[in-house]
Formats: sequence, structure tokens, C-alpha cells
Amino acid sequence: MRFDYGYDEEQRLGKPYDLKLLRRVLPYAASHRVKLAVSITLVVAITLLELSVPYITKEIIDRHIVPRHRITGDAGSAKNNGGQSLSVDLNDPAAAEVVNRQKKWFQIRGDHAEIRMTDLDRLDRSSLSRLRHTDLSGLLRFSGLFMGVAVAIFIFTFAQNLIMEIAGHRIMHDLRIDLYRHIQDMPLRFFTRNPVARLVTRVTNDIQNMDDLFTSFISMVFKDMFLLAGIAIVLLAMDWRLALLTFVVLPLVVATAFVFSRKVRDVFRELRIQVAQINTRFSETIAGIKVIQTFRREPENFDAFARLNHDNYLAGMRQINIFAVFMPIIEMLGVTAIAIVVYFGGAHALDQSVSIGVLAAFIAYMKMFFRPIRDLAEKYNILQNAMASAERIFMLMDTRTNPLSEPPDVQIPGPLERIRFASVSLAYNEGESVLKDINLTINAGETIAIVGATGSGKTSLVNLLVRFYEPSAGFVSFNGIDCRLIRPDVLRKRIALVMQDPFLFTGTLQANIFFAANGLSPQQQANIIDASRCRDLVARFPDGLHTLISEGGASLSSGERQLISIARAFSADPELIILDEATSYVDSQTEMHLQEAITNLMRGRTCVVVAHRLTTARTADRIVVLNNGMMVETGDHASLMARQGFYHRLYHLQDSGP
Repeated sequence: MRFDYGYDEEQRLGKPYDLKLLRRVLPYAASHRVKLAVSITLVVAITLLELSVPYITKEIIDRHIVPRHRITGDAGSAKNNGGQSLSVDLNDPAAAEVVNRQKKWFQIRGDHAEIRMTDLDRLDRSSLSRLRHTDLSGLLRFSGLFMGVAVAIFIFTFAQNLIMEIAGHRIMHDLRIDLYRHIQDMPLRFFTRNPVARLVTRVTNDIQNMDDLFTSFISMVFKDMFLLAGIAIVLLAMDWRLALLTFVVLPLVVATAFVFSRKVRDVFRELRIQVAQINTRFSETIAGIKVIQTFRREPENFDAFARLNHDNYLAGMRQINIFAVFMPIIEMLGVTAIAIVVYFGGAHALDQSVSIGVLAAFIAYMKMFFRPIRDLAEKYNILQNAMASAERIFMLMDTRTNPLSEPPDVQIPGPLERIRFASVSLAYNEGESVLKDINLTINAGETIAIVGATGSGKTSLVNLLVRFYEPSAGFVSFNGIDCRLIRPDVLRKRIALVMQDPFLFTGTLQANIFFAANGLSPQQQANIIDASRCRDLVARFPDGLHTLISEGGASLSSGERQLISIARAFSADPELIILDEATSYVDSQTEMHLQEAITNLMRGRTCVVVAHRLTTARTADRIVVLNNGMMVETGDHASLMARQGFYHRLYHLQDSGP
């Protein structure tokens, strides 16, 4: 699978393999297999209980409402008696008393008596109750059984839902953690090619869709499949001929479901694409709102968002249309099956080859039979949504964090003594080199200034030092060890980067300053605050180090954010300091504090300074001049000025500027 296929741009993916994707999820479910097994067992129990309800209804009708088994006589006697008759046990005192009082309606045959069903209406209500008190007792027992089944279904369903919710949330917890960890380890190149909103969609919406797969799909699919199989078995057991007649609609159901599944998959993919694009556009709008408002681009930006939103609406309508056709077809086929039961089952009931209870049970089971088919369509909705999300989640998970899949765990022996660029070239895009054949050695304790015009490759050189990118050619070594053999986290423990526009996190001032340090004593923290010239800044806030700052430090000035960034570098106690023109865009007084803090930070450390203003480079031990990605000059300020080369022209160009 190639890097970011179908991911860098929200485009249509290649053919997915659902079973393959599901197998990718199985390792996350393996640790919860006991919960899943218990859940499936409960689903089987719930299915059996639900299957028992229509059968209990059948038994009630046949045993106690229309007790077919008590009808006596053959076809001839039934004719002479004028139809069906009810047999009464004369050993029952209550029934015998009614027979003795109403003998004209009964025919006594030994220890039992018979009364025609049509003559039951001639008896008064009290006599009927006494005559059929055993049936009333039976109804009471079956009512209790109904209640017991309902309570059991409630308890089992509650337990099953609870177990699946716990298992599903734990699985998604683990998947989200792995995805978050993977994204954190991605190279900087990845983040420059993928919008933030798209990555947020993966960690939030797509993971939530996977959660629905476990909490709603798996258990309910097992239930629906068991229910379909159970209903088919019960129908065949009760009357196989009538069951086969009702099954004639099943080929139409299967064909409809097949067509539906093919159409709905593309729609779900399109919806995932549209949602990611909407999130991306919205994120860019918020991030660039100042630019949008300054250049009065609100109408155009709104129109672009409206087009995306309309495309999402159209995709949603296509989904609705598919379901709007599929569901009525399934309903129509269900009604057709019930009509077959009513016609043929009713005919059999008239000729007494099928009891009224069996007919009622058939109708109830047929209603139940098409309910899981409708449910499976809805669950297929969840499955396709989850699969569309799983495709993108695992494509992201398959993106390698660096060119070497398993870099050796090589340590840098001793202190950092020498950094070497050996014939290093770098191209962000193939064929477009931003650095070309860089050969540079940085010794311990040196201060190296990197200067050059905009686009000359200064920041790219820093990116290689921190290993945000890998060289396209050549190598960067630390103490003679190729940096690609050193894990990034091992390397970065020895480096601190102070950026031109530092980023602060939502939290306390203390958490931002001591971001990379743990276990510092109060005295050590105080020393860092003093050395970084942050004492006045901390004292200005009533809550001191416990002051909460907003995301990005928006409530602080540029200079204050820079002081905090320098203090953060101090707390890491690095061997190599990289400064990306840390004094830009600040006033003179703040710049003085920054220069003092930077001087303290650089003392006794190797330092690389990206100098946009050449006056900053004057005090460096060595100045490296870049132009169009190549090293054109190197030396100290005096020697470079005396050479009157590129640096000399660049210096005077800045010095003569406004």
C-alpha cells in the first residue's frame, strides 16, 4: 500500500476488502473475547426467549381458548353434532355440577360429557366460568410465563447491552490511543501534507463509527441471524408445507438486499469524503479568519463552504433515497408473506388440518421474520459507515513513521562533541532540491549562525538537525553516528528548539515552562525562571506559575511567549540549542530581556542560530551563508566582510534598508 493512497486528498478509495479490514480490528477485540462471548451467549438466550412468545401464544389458543385437542368424534360424529364440540371431564366437581344443571346441552359419554361449541353461548356467564375454570387457571399460568419471559428478556438485554458497551468503548479506547500515538510519531512531512481537520476526523468521527460497529452491529447481527434461523426452524416444525409456501418470497428479499448493498457502499464512502472536506474547510476558516476578514473574502469563502455542504446534502439524499426504496420493498414482501399465511393457513384452519393457534403463531412469526431483515439493512448501514472509516484509519496506521521501519536503538556515546553534514541534499518533492551538497561540521561549544535570503534553505537545515526530515542524499552524523541509526526521541533529548513563533499549550504557565522536565525541585525551577528572565512575567500574574493561559498563548504578547519558550528550553537542559531568530517582532525593551535570556541559555552549549537579521550573526563563532540551497561562504563576520562576497552584499543590503 503506497504512502497516503486515497488519504492525502479526500478521493475515492480503491476496492476495499471488508473481511480484511475486520481482521485488522480483531486484535483489538481479542483482549475482550470473554465479554464478547458472554454477550453472544446472552444474545442467543434473548433470541430463544423472543422465539418462545408466539409459540406460547399458540399454546394458549390451542389449549385454553380454542382447545382443539378436546374436540371429539370423527368427521361423521362432528356432522351429527352440528360441528366441533368441547369435551368436559365429569371427574371435575365444578364441571359435573354445570352438566347436571344443563343436561339438555350435553351428551354424556362415560366419564366425560360433550357440548357443541355453538351451544356454549347458551350457558350463562357463571356456568361458563365454572365449566372452563381449568382453562382460566391455564391462562393465569401462561400469563405468569409471559411475565417471566418479559422480565428475563429485560434482564438479559440490559446485561448484554452493558457488556457490549463496555467492550466496545474499551476497544475504541485502545484503537484511539494507538492512532494518536502513531500520529504523534509521524514525520513533519506528513503534517504538511494533511490538514489538521482531516486528522481530527480520523481520531473522532471515524473512531466513533468503529464504536458503533461493536456496540450495535456485532451483537445485533448475531441476534438477527439467530432469530431468522430460529423462526425458520419453528415454522418448519409446526407446518412444513405452510412454511415452504411463505419462503417463496425469500429469493426476492435476497436479490433486493444484494442490489441495496452494492449501491449503499459508494454513498457511504462519498459521505465520509464530504464530512472530511467540510471539517477541513471549517478548520481553515477559523485559522485564517483574520486574513478572510481583512481581504473581505467572506462571501467567496462562504460560497466555497456552501458548495461543500450542498455536495454533502446530495450524498445524504442519495443515501435516503436508497433506504426509501429498500425499506418499502422489504415491507411489501413481508405483507406478501403474511397474506400467503392468511390465505393458505386460513384454508387449512377451515378444514381443521391446522389449528387456530398455529395460524396465529405463523402470522406472528412472519412479522418477526421480516423485522430482523429490516434490522440487518440498518446494521448494514452501520457496517458500511464503519468500513468506510476503517479504510481511512488503517491507511493512516499503515503509513510508516520514518523510512527505516525499525531503526536500531543506538545511543550517542558521551557528550555531544561533533555534528557533521556530509554531502547532504534535501528535496521535499522529488526533483526539487532545497539543499544541495551541504558539507558542514559543528563542534561542541561553537555558535554557528545560518544566514541567507528567504528560501535559501535555512529552516531546512534546522529540520535536518532535529530530524524532522531525512536527507535525500548524504547523511547527518552526531559523534560520527548516522542520525538515521538513532531513534528520534533519543536524539531530541539532547536538543532544544526555540522557534521564531513559539507555540504554547492550553494549561498553566508552569506546565508550559517545565514541559520537558519532570521532578525539578522548587529551587531548580526558580533558577530557571531567573536565568530565562521570566521572573517579572511570572510576578505580573496574581496566580504566578499557576496562571492559566489559552491555546497558543493568545492572551500573551509575542515577547512573553518567546521568554516562556526560552525558559522551556532551559528546563530541558539540552546540549544543542537551535534558535530560529528568537528576537524578531519584539520591542526594544523585550528584546533586551530576550538577549540576556538567550545569552544565559547559550552559555556552555553548542548553538545554531538561524539569523534573519544579520546583526544577530555578528557575534557567532562561524557564519554559514546559504544561497539557493547551497553553502556559498563560511567564516566569522570580519573575514566574510573582508572577502566582500555574497555575505558582504547581503549585509549592506540589510543595513541600507528602511
